[in-house]
Amino acid sequence: MEITQNSQSLHFNSHGLIPAIVQDHYTKEVLTLAYMNAETLALTIAEGRTVFWSRSRQEIWRKGETSGNVQRVVSITADCDKDALVIDVIKSGPACHTGAESCFFNPVYVSDELKQFTWQGLYELIEGRKTDPKEGSYTSYLFDKGLEKILKKVGEESTEVIIAGAKRDKEETIFEISDLAYHVMVLMIELGISVEDITKELEKRHVIDHKVKQERMQ
Repeated sequence: MEITQNSQSLHFNSHGLIPAIVQDHYTKEVLTLAYMNAETLALTIAEGRTVFWSRSRQEIWRKGETSGNVQRVVSITADCDKDALVIDVIKSGPACHTGAESCFFNPVYVSDELKQFTWQGLYELIEGRKTDPKEGSYTSYLFDKGLEKILKKVGEESTEVIIAGAKRDKEETIFEISDLAYHVMVLMIELGISVEDITKELEKRHVIDHKVKQERMQ
């Protein structure tokens, strides 16, 4: 991990602590809020995994030491005042002691009008229609019909994208790509493929360069 000079100028509170917001590297979901002191921050950087200071036990707390749910650190970023951190991690299991993926699972308020779209949110919504089918739901209907029907719809929507793109109709192409993305996600859930699986695959290769090389070889 590259260490910048910002790590030397952080502002710890009167108890020698700095709040650390931990988020999932792939989904960007906020996982937990913990605290670090200078020692545990140094250990985190040295070990490449999250190490916190437990305020209740007054001791060093290596995340996953007993549960196995280790959080590997991708990056650490300080805010503008350098008195709070965001830690980007790849997790090996649930972040919460309750067994939940995130400690933040108690809704207080959600604006229907301004609710932000996420691929993970859409994935979970579609997945819910498979695990808990709803009468009259098109998504539940697709899962009920099975893989052959889902593959047929992916093929149909792919064709619609090609037709719209060939016409250079931007609005229609956006509409058709959205339909395709939805049906591809249904296929992903049917086959047990997660958003994280796709993100990992894209991260480990240079998509544009790889495709150009393929085209030149043909």
